Amino acid sequence: MHKFQAMVLAATASIAAIPGSAYAQSEEIITVPGFADFLAVDGKTVWATNKGPVERWSRQGKIAEVPMAHPCGAMDIAHGSLWVADCKDGTLNRIDIHTAKITATIPTGIANLKGELNVVAGAGSIWVASDDKGVVSRIDPATNRVIASVPVDPGTWYLAFGYGSLWAVSASQQSLQRIDPKTNAVVAKTALGKEPGFLAAGAGAIWVQEQGDGTLAKVDHRHTTVSARIKVGDNLKWGDIDTGRGKVWLRTTDDQVFVVIDHKTLAIEARVGKPAGSGALRYTPTGVWTTAHDQHTLSWWPKAELKGTPKP
Repeated sequence: MHKFQAMVLAATASIAAIPGSAYAQSEEIITVPGFADFLAVDGKTVWATNKGPVERWSRQGKIAEVPMAHPCGAMDIAHGSLWVADCKDGTLNRIDIHTAKITATIPTGIANLKGELNVVAGAGSIWVASDDKGVVSRIDPATNRVIASVPVDPGTWYLAFGYGSLWAVSASQQSLQRIDPKTNAVVAKTALGKEPGFLAAGAGAIWVQEQGDGTLAKVDHRHTTVSARIKVGDNLKWGDIDTGRGKVWLRTTDDQVFVVIDHKTLAIEARVGKPAGSGALRYTPTGVWTTAHDQHTLSWWPKAELKGTPKP
């Protein structure tokens, strides 16, 4: 590590370690029987994986459900479809968001059968970590077929697409890999902290949970180097992450439901809600959706309640 980079990391850590103020929020709680977990935003509604089906919910209640063996991991919506992994069948399923029907079942394999993974869209394709030995599969939505298998580090489960690249995290190798969709190859790599997990591409950087360290790593997407780390808690086990409105929205398990981090100052601006165990999070321009699967709830946090968040 260069001396300058070390100074940046140290300075940032000292600032970001100051906790944000906890405060009450107006949370709309929807009871969802089963195990509501990962989310994908569809207009004013949201799709959630559950114990069996994938379900579509609004703030007024459930709209639709699609039976599956074991829907798992973070999902994505692209090409008029919801793309979701099935950890029991080892497939990638395509669901028409208008009819709530499965239109394709693609035998990709699934890298993490416990469900810690992402399906993402980018460069006209759908991507999923398909083999724990180190493979990411690229699917053509025009044919619903695997068109490329990208060799990656073993233990690569987590994906995000942004800034013209696919970003892949290996938990076991503690690495972030940048994949060029023009060549279907890893073109850069950087080391991460303990037990890296979910990531997001947006707000000017790549943001990666370092679950074992309780930190959020900010990665320069131009050079694939860690430029800063924000200390959030003792750990960041499980949870989720998203970006929007110049903020990083980080679902946590301990201390609060989620934290709000400014992408420029790297300050923790708010710690929202009482601890609710593990779950997912997705940002929208009008508010934030979260789940708490052990409490069997889906929550909506309106935008009006997220304005003017207190400073540390």
